[in-house]
Amino acid sequence: MTYEQDKPTSYCGIFGIFGHPSAALQTYYGLHALQHRGQEASGIVSSECKLNEKNHFHIIKGDGLVTEVFDDLDKLTNVLTGSAAIGHNRYSTTGSSNSRKNIQPFMVNYRMGNLAIAHNGNLTNARELREELVKEGAIFQTTSDTEVILHLIARSKLENQIDQIIEALNKIKGAYCVVILTDTMLIAARDSYGFRPLVMGKLDNSFVFASETCAFDLISAQFVREVEPGEVIVIDDEVVRSGNEKSFRLNSETNLKHCVFEYIYFSRPDSFIFGHNVDKMRRRLGKELAKKHPVTDPDGDRVYVISVPDSSNTTALGYARELEKQNIKARMEIGLIRSHYIGRTFIQPGQINREIGVKIKFNVVKGVIEGRTIVVVDDSIVRGTTSKQLVNLLREARPKSIHLRISSPPITHPCFYGMDFPSKEELIAYKMDKNIDQIKNYLEVDSLEYLTIEEMLDAVSEVGKENFCTACFSGNYPTEIDSKFRKEIYEV
Repeated sequence: MTYEQDKPTSYCGIFGIFGHPSAALQTYYGLHALQHRGQEASGIVSSECKLNEKNHFHIIKGDGLVTEVFDDLDKLTNVLTGSAAIGHNRYSTTGSSNSRKNIQPFMVNYRMGNLAIAHNGNLTNARELREELVKEGAIFQTTSDTEVILHLIARSKLENQIDQIIEALNKIKGAYCVVILTDTMLIAARDSYGFRPLVMGKLDNSFVFASETCAFDLISAQFVREVEPGEVIVIDDEVVRSGNEKSFRLNSETNLKHCVFEYIYFSRPDSFIFGHNVDKMRRRLGKELAKKHPVTDPDGDRVYVISVPDSSNTTALGYARELEKQNIKARMEIGLIRSHYIGRTFIQPGQINREIGVKIKFNVVKGVIEGRTIVVVDDSIVRGTTSKQLVNLLREARPKSIHLRISSPPITHPCFYGMDFPSKEELIAYKMDKNIDQIKNYLEVDSLEYLTIEEMLDAVSEVGKENFCTACFSGNYPTEIDSKFRKEIYEV
């Protein structure tokens, strides 16, 4: 198990663009910026999307990173022609991770023409809808919940395509952000809870959508605004000419429940989501962690704060600066070096033991660690196995003491809204009944402290404490979770 495999995992990243002469190439770059949101597979669908013309949809998708799937940019630009495109980076959710059929975007042709979709999230009523559709004669080609949306649209009896799509979205429940490409339109939509981020931008006269604003930075697109929870945005030639998007609302009442892990771990620190910069929120989490759970050296020596790169870098910076404000001698140092050059297939199961696996990913800067009081700032602990290995690695450098500080509460429940956790029986905080001392002894650190739920919400309170989902920490799910769905996904 790699260090990343013992972390929460964001399910997918999506990108869409309409009205640009090199739409597929811009989508390629956008997906590259969103690589952290899905590393199993990638795909792009493109089309000319011109009114009163017979359009053809073009698709390239496959297993691997964006640069592996699209390793020939000449082929990409020659095959994926057109002024509109959608793209998807995949981390498997509902659906087998080893089936190529489940790689998105999905593409179909039905009575209203061509249709392609890319989806980020998890539909909590997909099983129920799938069973109903099968009884009505629908034939499914994949095991992904995303295909349910396609069937709902295709089987709609409404005559207007926008109405068909809105009708389908009103039937699904759970967490979702989607980009949908038709013969004449690009449509972007977000669930009424706003679990996952989705943003809109402009590149020249074209409109762009992405899971995070960091995708806009790479292609020099201008951020316009976030897609509102419960909003459906339609972009067509008329919109491109006028510069004003068409906006529709879903039937469900908006009830904000943003995933707080987007701030803690998932999103890139240079992104803007939920109305604020991720970097700022991570620093605030680090400051709150230092206010409530500081570390001092018993001999009055300096405390050395190190992050587990890369997601905890800015959190650790906030922690170190807050200690200094408390007149505690502290310094942020680079104590762990992370390798960024490991191929996905470099470590195969059974080839090497787990300890070597951690050493391949991280190396210790012994001059920083030896003989010093070390505070390791990390974003979360899931199973705890690789955290323990990382502590063992640090011990080899002979520190005076190791103190672990976590910028999230103990994870005790699975997520059903687009975040991958193991079953709760595998979660270390659940197995040890939130006993921090017991977890500390297992990890073999001198002290261990987490943020509490209230402390975490205080840190991100600018967004509104009540606007976050805390189900993975508290077990209080904002929506009803079907028992069959629980069993299907996590067997709990």
